[in-house]
Amino acid sequence: MLRIYITRHGQDEDDANGILNGRRDAPLTDRGIAQAEKTASNIKELGLVFDAIYTSPLSRAEKTANIIAEAIGGPAPEIFAELIEREFGVMTGLLISQIEEKCSPQILKTATITYFLDPKGAETFEDLSARARHLLGELRYRHKDGNILLVTHGDIGKMIYAAYYHLGWRDTLEMFHFGNTDLLLLAEDSPATEAHVFKAKQHNL
Repeated sequence: MLRIYITRHGQDEDDANGILNGRRDAPLTDRGIAQAEKTASNIKELGLVFDAIYTSPLSRAEKTANIIAEAIGGPAPEIFAELIEREFGVMTGLLISQIEEKCSPQILKTATITYFLDPKGAETFEDLSARARHLLGELRYRHKDGNILLVTHGDIGKMIYAAYYHLGWRDTLEMFHFGNTDLLLLAEDSPATEAHVFKAKQHNL
């Protein structure tokens, strides 16, 4: 059985400043580094061993992946381009507080996040879902069984979850918050409702 673990990168400078980062490449904050170290410690305590660690090419994810790999003595992280965050289009670099002003009524409000749906130049969630399905197909081709770790981002991470469990993107966005360095498990014997292995303390959304 293939068991896919997914974590989101630690807090980066854009997160700390309330900026919509998308594919901007701001570095981790000191808090983000500490979050990654804590996640590595949690993984080590669980006794998890990974056959491969794949990371988004953005530095906030790659740094998180390297911290985890070094702490647990795991394989060197391999960049997997399809793990990159959603393209935010014209919303890139704007303040999170501007989403409703710029994107209403094409938004989806949840308990923790307001998602913009289709601003100019942005990937839609339909696009993101298709990318997630393709990504899962590639992973299953590479790995028939074992444990792998994906280090990625909020929106694409949730769409990988949705694609794995054959859930709609809208329902998935409303189901749970995927915070910085939370850890999810996707596996045949792990129900969708029990995907969270652990949740990290959150200082931003």
